[in-house]
Amino acid sequence: MTDTLDMPEKLAPPAADVAAERTLGIILVSASAIAFALTGVLTKSIDADPLTITCWRGFFGSILISFYVLWRRRRSGSRESLKLGWRGWLLAVEGAAASIAFISAFKFTYVANVAVIYATSPFIAALLAFLFVREKFRPQTMVAAAVSLCGVAIMVGAGLGSGHLFGDGLALLMTAGSALYMIMVRAFRDSPVVWAGAVSAFLLFVLGWFVTDPLAVSARDVVLLAAFGCSFAMASILWTEGSRLIPSAEAGLLGSAEVPFAILFALLFLGEVPPMASIIGGAIVLCAVFAHAGRDWLKAKSARS
Repeated sequence: MTDTLDMPEKLAPPAADVAAERTLGIILVSASAIAFALTGVLTKSIDADPLTITCWRGFFGSILISFYVLWRRRRSGSRESLKLGWRGWLLAVEGAAASIAFISAFKFTYVANVAVIYATSPFIAALLAFLFVREKFRPQTMVAAAVSLCGVAIMVGAGLGSGHLFGDGLALLMTAGSALYMIMVRAFRDSPVVWAGAVSAFLLFVLGWFVTDPLAVSARDVVLLAAFGCSFAMASILWTEGSRLIPSAEAGLLGSAEVPFAILFALLFLGEVPPMASIIGGAIVLCAVFAHAGRDWLKAKSARS
């Protein structure tokens, strides 16, 4: 009888630990979404050209992410090699190219357009996975992708003749690049992905010295560029740490909050109000994204119950 009464007390600490870890994971992933959402505001607040911005964001970001990788490696006592190999270098180069398109897109169109178009990257990744590795394409994903495509078409169509079409095109290119990056990360499971991200950021810094003049920036821009690099690194670190503690479906749902935060920040800090077509198209895409992510989360939650 005594043993039976003691069992709940022995089981309580692990349950409390699990709940605490989940809460921490939710906080970290949510914080990463907010940090990522600052990208548009920071890009448009800096007067420098996109390549100079990516150069300095890469410099500050690569330093902080490198410290994080080395700290985590030392803390875990891991002896895993940091050698990238051709797969890791491919990840780094592809990630750098997508980052250039990402930053440039904000300079040529609305923050809302870039954020909403980027939100479709999971659907594009699912399509690429189906085309290249014949990974099963779920019906619910197909429906959500079709609905989100309609929303993007409304947004991009409204950009015809408005001067924003080039930026929307860059956002589409960046989204395709990000989707391809997701597929590569899953395919190259043995590659040190976070370390590849640090190298990718540093490649942007090196590239900047060859194609632009990184030192031709104002003191104000230097402060903003440093803040940009730090926010980028912190967002990456927070996402990495947080996603370890919660299911991937829940992390994906929380990460989707980046889109409305990005639009809200653009309104608050830049006074940027997107046109009605962007609002309508964005609402359609967001409904598709949140419905899809929410369905996955509910399914994963019921499976754990």
